[in-house]
Amino acid sequence: MIESEAPQTIEVADRDRLDESALTAWMAANVDGFAGPLTYRKFAGGQSNPTYLIDAPSGRYVLRRKPYGPLLPSAHAVDREYRLIAGLHPTGFPVARPYGLCTDEGVIGAQFYVMGFADGRNLWDGTLPDYAPAERTAIYNAMCDTLAALHTTDHVAAGLGDYGKPGNYFERQVARWTKQYRASETEHMPHVERLIEWLPATLPAQTATSIVHGDYRIDNLIFASEEPRVIAVLDWELSTLGDPLADFSYFLMNWVTEPEGRSGIKGRDGGDSGIPTIDDMVARYCEATGRDGLPDLDWYFSYNLFRLTGIVQGVKKRIVNGTASSAQAEATAARVYGLAEAAWSFAQQAGAK
Repeated sequence: MIESEAPQTIEVADRDRLDESALTAWMAANVDGFAGPLTYRKFAGGQSNPTYLIDAPSGRYVLRRKPYGPLLPSAHAVDREYRLIAGLHPTGFPVARPYGLCTDEGVIGAQFYVMGFADGRNLWDGTLPDYAPAERTAIYNAMCDTLAALHTTDHVAAGLGDYGKPGNYFERQVARWTKQYRASETEHMPHVERLIEWLPATLPAQTATSIVHGDYRIDNLIFASEEPRVIAVLDWELSTLGDPLADFSYFLMNWVTEPEGRSGIKGRDGGDSGIPTIDDMVARYCEATGRDGLPDLDWYFSYNLFRLTGIVQGVKKRIVNGTASSAQAEATAARVYGLAEAAWSFAQQAGAK
């Protein structure tokens, strides 16, 4: 495994420190097999729910907690994340082992849960510059197959039949992200205003319901150290029951996003690259899920970019409030303008005037 692919951790800033004695006592009482003492560091990536690597004589664990400070309603629901992981783990779908959920904010100052540490590769650059073409093909096929497996998991049998609300998923999501955007709005953005008017008026019909991850991309996956196999899907904060095309179209956005050292691979697929084309991925996904094809994707791309605009606007608002948890937060917040513009561009391709 390339050294840079090991999950990166950083020293914990004072504002993000945990009460070690209280946490140790909680883990001793609630985590099967735990033995202290413990030490911890913070994972470097992400700015949603702060995440820590815990080392103890009994092994390595991962803790995810809500951010400290004021939060938007329904955001950062670590209890929902934990329920989802606990439901999926017995099915064999690749998630970390769930150890325990703490809803008592008095322990470390916020709700949190503890899960197992998935020891493997964390890939950040979707172009996979350090890999041979055949390896790139295998990694992308594994990503596609894992997403198809999620969408064909029996969520009712997994105890998750009520994990999402009934009705049109996109209608709910457009309303949700409009509300979240309004709650974290810091300035007037004309492209967003147009999307808020256009998206609800052009909703596609929902033809299937499954668990949707909500942020399925390469850096939210842990791959086995020596083979192209996903051993854990991470960051379930945005998961719910909904239209699987929301997830799959979000994954396909990598093919229309410029390479910036993250998941974007526009112009780097096909040919001798080894990275499958968007048509390759569509064919593979449809075969795995029993679909006979996909609708035009421009509306779905516009929706996904609108949703990302709402998420990034939330990061920007947390910077204003002083509660953003990642050193990358300011760079992420600066993307909000480009996301809004790109969302409107795809809306225009889908017929918006």
